[in-house]
Amino acid sequence: MTIAVTAASGSLGPLVIDELLAHGVRPSQLIAVVRDLGRAERMAAQGVTVRQGNYDNPPSLLAALEGVSRVLVISGSELGRRVVQHANAIDAARDAGVNLIAYTSVLRAGEATLNPLLEEHVGTERYLEASGVPFVMLRNGFYTENYAAQARQVLSSGELLTSAGEGRTASAARRDFAAAAATVLTTPGHEGQRYELAGGAGWTMHDLAEVIGRIGARQVHVRQVDEVSHLEALLGAGVPQPVAELTVAIDQAVRAGELDTAGDDLERLAGRATTSLEDGLRAAMA
Repeated sequence: MTIAVTAASGSLGPLVIDELLAHGVRPSQLIAVVRDLGRAERMAAQGVTVRQGNYDNPPSLLAALEGVSRVLVISGSELGRRVVQHANAIDAARDAGVNLIAYTSVLRAGEATLNPLLEEHVGTERYLEASGVPFVMLRNGFYTENYAAQARQVLSSGELLTSAGEGRTASAARRDFAAAAATVLTTPGHEGQRYELAGGAGWTMHDLAEVIGRIGARQVHVRQVDEVSHLEALLGAGVPQPVAELTVAIDQAVRAGELDTAGDDLERLAGRATTSLEDGLRAAMA
């Protein structure tokens, strides 16, 4: 069995490769599909086959997935283009004869309504379901590492601005999600499953402030505002409007509980407790 990982040189891909190797997959059985071959030197040094494949170049994807049995399609980062890009990868996998596609979707894709990242993932899920290829939806919650930049800014200002209220986020470290993906790719019985993957314990913005304060050894104040005031404050601080609007929309999804714990799928598939907020954030800020 040959396993491929697309977008393998990003933040998640190398961790999935590491986990697959830890699961006993031989390097000769792994293919890392990357846009830029220069960013895959570490994986090549591990003995993993590296192939060039670009989500915007369907022929390159088809060539990269030749001879592959299972593939993890890691979602792209270009907002507004992802359904087309993911469809290119799904089509290439189907045409290459891949017999299982796992896709990194978003938490609660079947029920959430406010998460601004939802639409493209739902569109991709529908496309994958209609492809005729056996699939697994890995509905990933938020990565703790994504909060590192915000944490550094909070340590500088001493204030955490939010409109999330008492909503909870069940984030986990990328390596937790990578471990779950490796299990799905290397063990039977996952076809057709839609796994809701989130950390074992949700946290509020007050919890986040306390953790940031401990990491930076300073007092952090939480300023709760409504969404209109939140947007105005971000724009007034020079945050680009699309980023500011995305930030406020995510806080509203948090407030509604759309990013909270959704069961134990992640811990069960990873085979361990998920990384705590503090441990994950400390590592990301080191």
